[in-house]
Amino acid sequence: MSTQDRSRWDAAYADREPASEPGLPAVFAGYESVFPAAGRALDLACGQGAAAVWLARRGFDVLGVDISSVAVERARALANTAGVPNCRFEVADLDDGLPPGPPVDVLLCHRFRDPRRYPAMTERLRPGGLLAICVLSEVGGSPGPFRAAAGELSEAFAELETVGVGEGGGQAWLLARAR
Repeated sequence: MSTQDRSRWDAAYADREPASEPGLPAVFAGYESVFPAAGRALDLACGQGAAAVWLARRGFDVLGVDISSVAVERARALANTAGVPNCRFEVADLDDGLPPGPPVDVLLCHRFRDPRRYPAMTERLRPGGLLAICVLSEVGGSPGPFRAAAGELSEAFAELETVGVGEGGGQAWLLARAR
């Protein structure tokens, strides 16, 4: 990502209220029981850390990464307030690939789309690991370079076992397990 993009995201987060409560993105809220109760988790484009802290409270050792240092500092503050030492955050440019690390039981990716990273996401899952991904979509939204085409997630992650999937209202999401 360019320095200009990083600055844009820092400014966007600086203009937002800090996250005050841990929680999954709304699109996955009805699927909380599908998420394992412990293990290792990776939250890509974690923003202010609400989902990462939720996972840490659930019992996961969590790494959250985001391009924005403003978002990462806010995520660290949320984790500190929540008292979850098993949750850490790093500034990372996902254009360079996924951060190195061991296989994970949960890989969460909310509102970051880069089809070049889809194979690495699948490879990073342990057998039985859960992928939770939600991206902007052309389905019910306008076309654009940051929006998934109809069926993109189901096709990209066809080798995984689908738990739930949906498209509409300008977003696409998928919950799937590694075999």
